Amino acid sequence: MSNEAKELSGPDLRAGVSAREVPDGGTLLGHVDGEAVLVARRGGDVFAVEATCTHYGGPLAEGLVVGDTVRCPWHHACFSLRTGEVVHAPALRAIACYAVETRGEKLVVLGKKTPPSRVSATPDVQSIVIVGGGAAGHAAAEMLRNEGYTGKLTMISADPSPPCDRPNLSKDYLAGNAPEEWIPLRPPEFFSAQNIELLLGARVTALDVKARRLSLEDGREFGYDRLLIATGAEPVKLSVEGAHLPHVHYLRTFGDSRAIIDKLGKVKRAVVIGASFIGLEVAASLRARKVEVDVVAPDKVPFERVLGAELGQFIRSLHEEHGVRFHLGKTPVSIEPHGVNLSTGEALAADLVVVGVGVRPITELAEWAGLATDRGVVVDAFLETSVPGVFAAGDNARYPDARTGAKIRVEHWVHAERQGQTAALNMLGRKVPYDLAPFFWSAHYDLTVSYVGHAERWDRITVDGDIGKRDATLTYLQGDKKLAVVTLGRDKVGLEAEVELGASR
Repeated sequence: MSNEAKELSGPDLRAGVSAREVPDGGTLLGHVDGEAVLVARRGGDVFAVEATCTHYGGPLAEGLVVGDTVRCPWHHACFSLRTGEVVHAPALRAIACYAVETRGEKLVVLGKKTPPSRVSATPDVQSIVIVGGGAAGHAAAEMLRNEGYTGKLTMISADPSPPCDRPNLSKDYLAGNAPEEWIPLRPPEFFSAQNIELLLGARVTALDVKARRLSLEDGREFGYDRLLIATGAEPVKLSVEGAHLPHVHYLRTFGDSRAIIDKLGKVKRAVVIGASFIGLEVAASLRARKVEVDVVAPDKVPFERVLGAELGQFIRSLHEEHGVRFHLGKTPVSIEPHGVNLSTGEALAADLVVVGVGVRPITELAEWAGLATDRGVVVDAFLETSVPGVFAAGDNARYPDARTGAKIRVEHWVHAERQGQTAALNMLGRKVPYDLAPFFWSAHYDLTVSYVGHAERWDRITVDGDIGKRDATLTYLQGDKKLAVVTLGRDKVGLEAEVELGASR
């Protein structure tokens, strides 16, 4: 986008503004040399930073400043005001910092500062291997380099596609609103420039934690000083007759989404099996492409176990307004080349079937190596497994929840990235506990549901606002303890909840 095309707000900060316009704890949006810049004052410190989030371009001026950090209202990326560096995912790069001078009663913002260099003092860590090329693995690799680690770094991924923007696979990309070039997180040359050896379509078949070596299916072997197991999760497969027919698809990878898109030109009717977040996001994306959609699920109300009946019913109604037909309290018993047969005896026409009935953690590698597992790879607060020097992060890791102490496993993209970042710091000896509140968002047509925290069960849900008007805060409580918060149209409230529910470092 050219500078002329940008809509700039506020004063020209290079010309200066009155210091009174930025009181302690306050912010001011302006611009410098055609770029949006946010000024923030904290005590005696005045900061000026790029005002646009590096994830999806969210407006940081509408976000939340906490201490010396600023958080994006859209997807909760967090940046340092002092250095511009990424503190928490899903930011894709640091934001620029600007020099600020006080001239009498004025604050004047000058040019961009040179980004700080980082030197890692970890002489005992010369080689790190990451198994998994998803959110956690990719975020860990980038954090290692951002923190100044210069040793050998290898990322081994069973997926033939490079690390990608997975949330988009069921949302804008599948709906036809995002071009394919937006989906890879980084261009191929990024990995070579960062000296990251990225092995795609490669499977680890053996792990010797005593010798600190692992082997690939093709016979190659790699030694390591630190290992991160970020193998994620895989879709639960249907076991009904016809589940392996060529028009039956699952959606987990870039290749999965491409395969569905490739068939859409010939598809008039689709059946989505499972009223999960993936399932209903797929339903919304297919409706955007004018495909007729039937959703089959055993649930009485979509998302009732996760979001509660009232919000679940509202989301169902929203889909029905867009033409989706629900078949709830029912399950598929068989799939035929052009249809799906249900437990009630009904038959639904289908040129395409997409299954979204959950995922299971991939733990085989950890089990082979004798690591502790319990419906996931068991880790401590620092994301280290039962074997020193071996870490796990992302969808496959079961970790202690900082708020409740219970061991939990969370299947969210941003959470996986943040765990990867924390694991990277701890592989470098930093001893940083993972104490952040999980966060995810789900998009359904023009509705975005933002969820902070973790509530597997609750006693009650309080609602502030109006769900029907898409302006509401839902709080999930167990006794007097707040476990999770869902917001509709209240981005800043969601950020405040994230700060409240998760410790900030």
